[in-house]
Parts: sequence; C-alpha cells; structure tokens
Amino acid sequence: MNFPTSGLYAITQTETKSIEQITAAVTAAIRGGVSVIQYRDKIHRDHEALAIELLSICRKNKVPLIINDNIDLAERIGADGLHLGRDDGDIIQARQRLGKRFIIGISCYDSLHRAIEAENHGASYVAFGRFFPSSSKPLAAPARIDTLSKAKSRLHIPIVAIGGILPENGAQLLQAGAGLLAVIGGVFDNNPELSAQRYLPLFQN
Repeated sequence: MNFPTSGLYAITQTETKSIEQITAAVTAAIRGGVSVIQYRDKIHRDHEALAIELLSICRKNKVPLIINDNIDLAERIGADGLHLGRDDGDIIQARQRLGKRFIIGISCYDSLHRAIEAENHGASYVAFGRFFPSSSKPLAAPARIDTLSKAKSRLHIPIVAIGGILPENGAQLLQAGAGLLAVIGGVFDNNPELSAQRYLPLFQN
C-alpha cells in the first residue's frame, strides 16, 4: 500500500485502554477520514494480537498501518510500514530487511540533515516535530516551523508534522511545507470520528 502525500496521520492512544476500546477508536477515526494509522504501544503485552486486529481494520478501509519502533512485529504481521525514531534502528538495515515496497518513516525532530540522509537511504517519508506543546510527549524538543519550508525545498518524499497539532493550528504547518499532520490526543482524546473530521478542511485548501 502506498503512503499518501497528504492527510491526517493518527497515532494510537493505548494507555489505560483495552484492545476493544483501541480498535473501536481506530475504526471511528478512519470513518472520520484518517489517511494513515500508526500503532504505537508501550503498554499492552499482547502487541501481536492487537496489531493483527488493527491491520485487518486498516486493510478493509484501504488505510496503511504503520508499526512504531518494532521491526520484528511489522515484518511478522505483514504491516504496511514501520516508523523509526532516533534510537529505534538503522534505516539502511530496515530497508534491506523489509524490501523496497515497504513503507519506512523516520523521525527527524528539527534536523533537515537527518531528513536528507533518511531520504538518501530509502525512507518513504520523514516526520518533524514537536511543533506545539504536547501532552503525549511533553519533554520532546521543539522544532521550528521554518524547518518544514527548508525540507519542502530539498526533499522529494512526504513530510509529516507532529506535536500538539489541533485543527486551530495545523494550517500554518501545511502552509510551511508539511503534507500530513500526525495527531494522537487531537483525534483520540474524545470522539475520534468527529475529532478527525474537524481536521479535514485543512487539507482542502
């Protein structure tokens, strides 16, 4: 499955939630218009069962499922993609292991150099952030909005912005050069379907 060039990129919110609650929330978010789902989970023991369920939901709706950090899980369940942070593994090795058709995203924080290097090594997309205060990652280092503009002029792969993004502040990130907005709480804190729908007008301008 191809990675989209624009749209809402929803990252699962798994803390204190059951498998049933997570799958219901993801289903609702997709109904609301989400373009990508990332399964990020530091809590559940049965990652594989939940990941397989999420993959089934995403496949039915033709939405790519990206696995955060866990290359073994991504490969084992046949997910559409893998997302790697600074300490999560090497893009070159991941690409060699997973093949050229697999989606691989790289967190680049505020580093244009890291993004250019990631693209040169086979990344499918890059993510910058955080751009605004975030309850999901309150200690994450801030990124500058002009980094998106510089990245847009240098890169040939989709650009994702992340960190405290709401319908009220997302437009400036898209105008600066992001193609996708990655959101956790903005979608999953309350009524995922309706919350996702509130972002969609940003992508119609």
